[in-house]
Amino acid sequence: MSLSKNMNTTARMEACTPEGYGICRIDGRAVFVPGALENETWDIHVLKVTETAVYAKGTQLLSPSPRRIPQDCPNPCGGCTMRHADYEEELRLKRNHVNDCFRRIGGLDYQVDMIHPSPAVDRYRNKAVFSVSQVEGKAEFGFYRPRSHTLVPVQDCLLQDRNALLAAQSVIDFMNQHGIPAYDEQNRKGTVRHLFYRFSRCFPDAVLTIVSARGFGAKTETLIHSLLERCPFLSGIVLNVNKSQGNTILSGDFHLLWGEADIRETLCGVTYSVSPQAFFQINPAQAEAIYQKAISYAACPPNKIALDLYCGAGTITLCLATTGVKVIGVEIVPEAIENARANAVRNSVQNASFFCGDTSDIAARLKEEGTTPGVVILDPPRKGLEENVIRSVCAMDPERIVYVSCNPATLARDLARFSEQGYSVKAAEVYDMFPRTAHVETVVLMSRIQD
Repeated sequence: MSLSKNMNTTARMEACTPEGYGICRIDGRAVFVPGALENETWDIHVLKVTETAVYAKGTQLLSPSPRRIPQDCPNPCGGCTMRHADYEEELRLKRNHVNDCFRRIGGLDYQVDMIHPSPAVDRYRNKAVFSVSQVEGKAEFGFYRPRSHTLVPVQDCLLQDRNALLAAQSVIDFMNQHGIPAYDEQNRKGTVRHLFYRFSRCFPDAVLTIVSARGFGAKTETLIHSLLERCPFLSGIVLNVNKSQGNTILSGDFHLLWGEADIRETLCGVTYSVSPQAFFQINPAQAEAIYQKAISYAACPPNKIALDLYCGAGTITLCLATTGVKVIGVEIVPEAIENARANAVRNSVQNASFFCGDTSDIAARLKEEGTTPGVVILDPPRKGLEENVIRSVCAMDPERIVYVSCNPATLARDLARFSEQGYSVKAAEVYDMFPRTAHVETVVLMSRIQD
């Protein structure tokens, strides 16, 4: 069968990705069909044929998978890629995706068998980030469509806490009542850009950060009063004046309008204070399981130092320090390091210290000063590790390296680089931190390859 754009055919899906694409084969090529599941038969219409990929849309489902469930979200934002599959199937696909990346990208002869389900599948997020735009002459909040800056307004999102939605709607209603426009990225006019909400599951803390190109002037007090009247659960209201161009959500100056800027949260028996700028896991119940596994993998003896790179607000650092190990945390975000140091004091932890700066630079400096960690823990952002970070870590010659990753592709790439430096995978487990989305977390233990 000759493959070409606009062709119509019937195909059986041979596989499915965590991004929600069924995969069939036509003329020897893989064709990606959004919303299709493995073993389903579809009538499809080919939309795009390139040298690297072929995309089609399903026009009629002829034979559904027993794993298919009714779609329960009306929002076409593309964030929930797996709402049409039951949770058991989602977990299987995510574990298979990690193993595929290990094999195909990392060239690794290692297979992960264990994936841990999330304790909650819906409304598990402790953080919401909404974009704000003018839609048909009025301000709306929601999410951008995939690969665009076209806003999809939302009334509800099954991943988000209901109070997050109420707080966002309260700001939007205030804007429309007082003639305050959303920010326009094209002409750089308008006011509000994003709404950032984070709350605690252990304390009555909930902070709303309004990301805006400018302040609210004489309307500030009216805004505060309006929000507190409609959202009595708030413990803090913060204004982030972000005048930068681009996609960075939190940037620029932060001004506390009311209450407290930080929230408190407890993980593995340690209480943390987290500022709006600091990274903190969005699924705390699952984060506890991940940190417990990371600490178990670390197995650092009391006479050795543990080095926690990309430590954020000190979450893993302080959890590990409670085992009696001396731990050094490194993070480039100053506000996060301030949180980490305050968190150490709050929990009476005296065997943890923190450095603010570039990960590779500080690792190299510690090496020059004679620091020889027994274990290095890495929890980088989605882009993974720079090669100079890997070299700096390996130069310290730790007995063990624990890698916590939210991106299987960059993880597999980095594991291959560590292999070139003499480290091999000894154990790995997968954790579903982000149900109903394509994202998944993996914890890996590496050690020196023995001659």
